[in-house]
Amino acid sequence: MAVKLRLTRVGKKKQPHYRVVATDSRSPRDGRFIEIIGTYSPRSEPSAVKIDGEKALHWLRHGAQPSERVRKLLEIEGIWTAFTDGTPLPVADDAPAAEAPKAETPAAEVEEPKVEEPTAEAEEAPSEELAAEDAADDGDDA
Repeated sequence: MAVKLRLTRVGKKKQPHYRVVATDSRSPRDGRFIEIIGTYSPRSEPSAVKIDGEKALHWLRHGAQPSERVRKLLEIEGIWTAFTDGTPLPVADDAPAAEAPKAETPAAEVEEPKVEEPTAEAEEAPSEELAAEDAADDGDDA
């Protein structure tokens, strides 16, 4: 049995949403599949791609052939380079906080934002403009 990684269409008419699945190459596009490994929503801005890297690597290492579109999606997610180069999978942005605990700073240690005071040069500029206007006003009264 030849396994392929390809897209299966779900969603309403004119609103496509796809699942990335591992399936037998002889089964129809929206037919039986072995396992769902991710989703792809092309209509959202930007396109939403969520693929389980571990499952995808498992199938790729066991000989599954991705379709052209799935290969591009795997490249976007960084899974294809992990497969070809043997590098570790990229860490997802929505990873649990348990992996990288964040140190919380107490409220007393938080610095207040500094407010910049106007410099002497900034204060001189309006007075020069006012002096020029006063001189112009004195000449118009005559």
